[in-house]
Amino acid sequence: MANKKFTVNIPQFDEARPVAEIVQTASQFESSIYLVSGTKRINAKSIMGMMSLGLCNNEEIEIEAEGSDEIEAINAIINYMNPECKSE
Repeated sequence: MANKKFTVNIPQFDEARPVAEIVQTASQFESSIYLVSGTKRINAKSIMGMMSLGLCNNEEIEIEAEGSDEIEAINAIINYMNPECKSE
């Protein structure tokens, strides 16, 4: 399992479109992927779950992934949610 904390910084943020794109990005990977905010741990491949997360810009969240492509999955989602964040 791999995880990383980062700050959400999506340019021109509105709630619906970024959530759909995050789900589409997560669905491209075989790994299980979760976003954690406070006490919520949400499957990043679930549109309904992601909508319930209520993401906001400048919010620090954690991403967790487990599987054969976990590092690539984490990097792809972080690169979308914070293009300025240098994922490794």
